[in-house]
Amino acid sequence: MEARTRGGRANALPAELTAGASVSCRAPAEAVYELLADPRTHLIWGGERQKRSSRLLSVEAPEGQAGVGTEFRTEGTDPMGRFADVSVVTEADRPRRFEFVTEAQLTTKRGRAVDWTIVHRYELVPEPSGACRIDYTVRITRISELPGMLAMLRVPVLSTVARKASEGAARRGVRNLARLAEERAGR
Repeated sequence: MEARTRGGRANALPAELTAGASVSCRAPAEAVYELLADPRTHLIWGGERQKRSSRLLSVEAPEGQAGVGTEFRTEGTDPMGRFADVSVVTEADRPRRFEFVTEAQLTTKRGRAVDWTIVHRYELVPEPSGACRIDYTVRITRISELPGMLAMLRVPVLSTVARKASEGAARRGVRNLARLAEERAGR
């Protein structure tokens, strides 16, 4: 059964998918926030430092720090195909929280276009030492159809496997973010 969302766009997900990761960072929350709020740096920690099979390839963003309403575009690749995204910042509470919503289109290796809505939320928790913890949550709220490997999201046991894989990718990205913040903060 296919549910409909606002505007009549299809949602083939039986339920919202959530994954996340928490990583300790020796840099202060402000240094991490600085990177999150400059989408052009996402190309470093979410692109250059990621696996070749799953990474950002380009970022188009305005100069300076992003705030609520800032829009940026990314393109990338993952094992299923290539994606083109438009993201809008929905929360920018310096230096505690940064959130953006992504409307993504994945073009599978077989040429099928699949639309996704994804919410990325970063919470930065200061530690007494001056360091911080980065808590990242990714919520996939809509996928227009489930072709190929995505069909496993319909099966509860396989959906759990997919969530675990998503958590591994999320952890890699957050670790890359933390390491870049540490380098830039000299820690």
